[in-house]
Amino acid sequence: MDLVRTWAVFRKELIHIKRDPSSLAQAVLLPVVLLFLYGYALTFDINRVPTAVFDREGSQISRDFINSFAASRYFSMTCCVSSYGEIDRLINSRRVWVALILPHDFSRQIKSGQTARVQVIVDGTDANTANIVIGYIQSVTAAYNDKVAVERLQGRGLSRLPVEIKNEPRVWFNEELESKNFIVPGLIVVIMTMVGSLLTALTIVREGERGSLEGLFATPLKKWELIAGKLGPYFIIGMVDMFIALGMGVLLFDVPLRGSPVLLILLSALFLIVMLGQGLLISVLSINQLQAYQMATLLTFLPAFLLSGFVFAIAQMPLPLRLVSYLVPSRYFVTISKGIYLKGTGLYILWPEVVLLFGFAAFFLIAAQHKFVKKIR
Repeated sequence: MDLVRTWAVFRKELIHIKRDPSSLAQAVLLPVVLLFLYGYALTFDINRVPTAVFDREGSQISRDFINSFAASRYFSMTCCVSSYGEIDRLINSRRVWVALILPHDFSRQIKSGQTARVQVIVDGTDANTANIVIGYIQSVTAAYNDKVAVERLQGRGLSRLPVEIKNEPRVWFNEELESKNFIVPGLIVVIMTMVGSLLTALTIVREGERGSLEGLFATPLKKWELIAGKLGPYFIIGMVDMFIALGMGVLLFDVPLRGSPVLLILLSALFLIVMLGQGLLISVLSINQLQAYQMATLLTFLPAFLLSGFVFAIAQMPLPLRLVSYLVPSRYFVTISKGIYLKGTGLYILWPEVVLLFGFAAFFLIAAQHKFVKKIR
């Protein structure tokens, strides 16, 4: 490979990028905008759920039960109602998400050792939110049950439970259960996918539309010199975006980086080469820039967002989608990014994902080179 000829192509591509400020702005500003939007707006943490209470008894014991919800950060006791009709209006207007209905004999059932049945009405418009809220309700209720059980034992002269199973769950790697701690590492993958593939997908097909591709064929450039020169500027832009995202994640969102920053940077460079190769292959196969952009969106961005494990757990997907996800390179880099960020995982655990990324990089680059040679002929 002649570095002088490669540098000439590299410099030519830089000139194209400078003459297209919209693409340059997209490449530089897009990571910042995405991190702001998703880092602040996309969250699965639910706090202060608006809650209505229909206490049909009004005793001290029923108020104690209600106070156990009010003391939790997950619930905000918005109002007390006196009929089911009020509950219906409040939930329909989205003023409350949850309603607790306590029976008229709540305290009697508690004192007699029976199980008091509390009715819970949850707005199920958003199924995911409803499931999370139901889990919160069960957690608060379980804590109240433990409190009542201890009080009963103390009433019998026992100071503690005869047998106790330690029930203090310990969360590793994301102790505060903050959504941003797993969204930001995954978002870095999506950003690098977009920058690496969407911009590169326009390189070769743009030369064809401008009529300058034939001029490149007439030069003594070798195919790998042309490919390296074409991909070089976008590799630099992609790594700059990666550093921007890395800095914003640590400094702005306070996401812990427990692993090696050097390892994360090196593997990010490997993943970027994969995306550049995939984008180049799309560019070689496309007829025009519109088709290249649409193919890149369909084959890179959407799978990276939906099938990589960035937002949705792959284990919960239907079997056909789980099988398709094995063909998505972003899936493996999401594992790498979250592992290094949150767990401090090293190469001794991540090597299978690294090997697969090397395989993807080799496949896309060789396939792009092969199709490019056929296009020249």
